[in-house]
Amino acid sequence: MTTSLAFPVPSALGSLDQYIQTANRFPLLTEEQEMALARRLRDEQDLDAARQMVMSHLRLVISVARNYVGYGLPQGDLIQEGNIGLMKAVKRFDPDRGVRLVSFAIHWIKAEIHEYILKNWRQVKIATTKAQRKLFFNLRSMRADSSTLTPGEVSKVAETLGVKPEEVREMETRFSGGDIALELGPEENEEGRVAPIAYLADSRNEPTERLEARKRDRLQSEGLETALEALDERSRTIVRRRWLADDEAATLHELAAEYGVSAERIRQIEAKALQKMKGTLAAYL
Repeated sequence: MTTSLAFPVPSALGSLDQYIQTANRFPLLTEEQEMALARRLRDEQDLDAARQMVMSHLRLVISVARNYVGYGLPQGDLIQEGNIGLMKAVKRFDPDRGVRLVSFAIHWIKAEIHEYILKNWRQVKIATTKAQRKLFFNLRSMRADSSTLTPGEVSKVAETLGVKPEEVREMETRFSGGDIALELGPEENEEGRVAPIAYLADSRNEPTERLEARKRDRLQSEGLETALEALDERSRTIVRRRWLADDEAATLHELAAEYGVSAERIRQIEAKALQKMKGTLAAYL
């Protein structure tokens, strides 16, 4: 027989403080209750069991989210993202692994919060690789103040985090930089200033550029094949292996050994073939 614990469905809350107070009033689960609920979710797909497991750990999300308020993002948003991580953890929790949900869920909660911070802390992503993410979430706490790290401090941070010193210096540079608005505000426009967007225009879609691009594409595909077909087999093979090889290009001496001629003779054949291809391409275009 399954019974539901004292986890009422929360009504709409008017403020973050009310949410936190409500979340802290939900009872904690004993190990036996937690395992029973987890088995109900796993074996019977019991969504009420999942709800009770999530509710009992909302205070954990709040506690983790408080550690990231220094990034200038709304605490409510951090908690919301952490709750997503908590729900993912509950869904994947295996009661037979011998660990409590709190130990398993904290990694999922942090992962979701980290992802949210990295996407929203700056308009341009400041950390993309695993090493950069590690630096992002540790460098702020390891710096004594906002001043530039000394070479000794850079080496110490790099050794502690297991990264290269140049990676520490690069991340410090990213921290010190800021986002720049592409468009100017009304007052700035009145001052006669030019917005960055004015000189960041992409000319690739300009009509003449597009025509030139099509011409280059034709030259590199159809035209090149037409020019190669105009050569005799030996000349075609030499040009392909010298200039169009997918891997390392063949040397004059390697081709000379294959054809039983001198390297100078291969060079002459190559030069004549390229000259003929040039004429064919000119006629093709």
